[in-house]
Amino acid sequence: MKIILLGPPGAGKGTQAAMLMETHGIPQISTGDILRAAVRDQSPMGIKAKEYMDAGGLVPDEVVIGIVAERLQHADCAQGFILDGFPRTVPQADALQQVLSELNKSLNAVISLEVDTEALVERLAGRRTCSSCGRGFHLKYDPPAEDGSCSSCGGNLIQRDDDQEATIRNRMQVYQQQTAPLEDYYREQGLLTAVDGMGEIDAVQRAIETALQAS
Repeated sequence: MKIILLGPPGAGKGTQAAMLMETHGIPQISTGDILRAAVRDQSPMGIKAKEYMDAGGLVPDEVVIGIVAERLQHADCAQGFILDGFPRTVPQADALQQVLSELNKSLNAVISLEVDTEALVERLAGRRTCSSCGRGFHLKYDPPAEDGSCSSCGGNLIQRDDDQEATIRNRMQVYQQQTAPLEDYYREQGLLTAVDGMGEIDAVQRAIETALQAS
């Protein structure tokens, strides 16, 4: 089963990818993770990526795509994979299609987790983390017993920078501009299924499995 998961930040892609991994026995491929691994392992593309990173620049598409291509050739991808966070743009999707063709592979399905922007902002902006023990809370759905204090160790609760409302809205805007066009791209290929990502985790998982069975 070869799957792409689409969805804005906080839509639950990581959670659903982990459940798909367990159910189908295939690896989750996150570009951030494989980029760091390629640099650590000093693969040919990892060495190129490190040059850009050391210079403080963005790793260009051709290098990211090369690293994805390297990863897809690993033995654990023989039965399939879950791409999470890649492709991000239509040009990357075109390049991925070329890579898959060269590897004699093809996608089975593209799952787009659909979310309500305002509900997602509330979900993310309400998150707090204990600065001492790392326990997570949510101001609305899982509040601490005492405001600002961890219920486990009494440590101070902090809000991560990327959970600030302004940051969340900016990330959403970037997603809509760069990544949302992928929905039309894959819909035209008959690969896209939209799934309501605002439900309970298990309900979202069941909807994804139903979509995969129909693919």
